[in-house]
Amino acid sequence: MGKPLRLVLVNDTERTVGALRDALLAAGFEVLAEVASAFELAEVVARLQPDAVIVDTDSPSRDVLEHIAVMHQDAPRPIVMFTGDGDEAHIRAAVRAGVTAYVVDGLTPARLKPVLDVAIARFDEERRLRDELADTRRQLADRKLIDRAKGLVMKRRGLGEDEAYQLLRRTAMARGVKLAEVARQLVEASELLG
Repeated sequence: MGKPLRLVLVNDTERTVGALRDALLAAGFEVLAEVASAFELAEVVARLQPDAVIVDTDSPSRDVLEHIAVMHQDAPRPIVMFTGDGDEAHIRAAVRAGVTAYVVDGLTPARLKPVLDVAIARFDEERRLRDELADTRRQLADRKLIDRAKGLVMKRRGLGEDEAYQLLRRTAMARGVKLAEVARQLVEASELLG
């Protein structure tokens, strides 16, 4: 078995989270910190770098969701929220804030590991898809930039499309940079010179 998952536990309830902490420890998880307020969440997560965050709340407040969203933006982690609130609007708001799994009245020790495993797998898949989307967008932006630079070379040098592309490519290779970087420099210079 690998090393235990490292967790930060957020208590946003009036009751103590001792039973939840004990159940997490019994399931083989390591609880790095217990946070009494979501206000501390971003700082604690940045400092401790846990594998996941567990939030115990009666009902997710706007403040809690805002702090989760900030943490999710700065240091995304799988977030599992255990709550007694099954209101659809609260569920949607929690998911928009970055909650990976929203579990209503399901705080039983036997379910902890499977719920966390699913939340982590879902988080990893969403991250992979986000990275893939960002890469596709970057490639599309690079392609548009290269096409624009190619058009500039064609116009200024009187070259055909293939010849202009090959010139840009040779220039990139000679400079040891990516083709998109040469295209960006050419477009910027063209805009500067008018």
